[in-house]
Amino acid sequence: MLGELLANCYIIADDGSREAMVIDPSAGGEEILKVVGDNNLKVKYIINTHGHVDHIGANAKIKEATKAEVLIHKDDRDLLGSPAKNLAIFWGRMTKSPPADRLLKGEEIIPLGDLKIRVIHTPGHTRGSICLLVENRLFSGDTLLRNTIGRTDLPGASSRILVQSIRERLLPLGDGIRIYPGHEEETTIGQEKRNNPFLQE
Repeated sequence: MLGELLANCYIIADDGSREAMVIDPSAGGEEILKVVGDNNLKVKYIINTHGHVDHIGANAKIKEATKAEVLIHKDDRDLLGSPAKNLAIFWGRMTKSPPADRLLKGEEIIPLGDLKIRVIHTPGHTRGSICLLVENRLFSGDTLLRNTIGRTDLPGASSRILVQSIRERLLPLGDGIRIYPGHEEETTIGQEKRNNPFLQE
């Protein structure tokens, strides 16, 4: 967990090629780059699950050091360069990210060495929120968290749309899928079906 908002940043790498992607570099750019260097990784992508400040804060530092492409859903592109829209201003910051190199729509398959990363558009927390499926692991950003869901009291958010996204696009992936959320601890689809109060009938 990085930064004062304790967001989770993940580094995914292909063992053979050492190609890597950084998911949601919220802060701690030097720490992230140390992990990259210590493991001899070649960062190809910086992927933001959405455009809030606690998920994009180190985009600029990571991109400058690695020349990686910044990827975000097209509906969150405007958050990258606006401290007001990405909510940085509410924490007294003026955080901006470099513009996206590639805009996502959902259902793309992004190759990373021998790995295949599937993009799943899950609007609700923001209009452009996405989740990333890598084999049996789901990186869910602020869409689905352990026993809760992402906040829906922010601009562009909708609790109805968020729950619909989870029910229609995430739960069918299967109970055994492990979830690595944007905050707090990991969980599984099955556990959230049973215990998440927002998903109960």
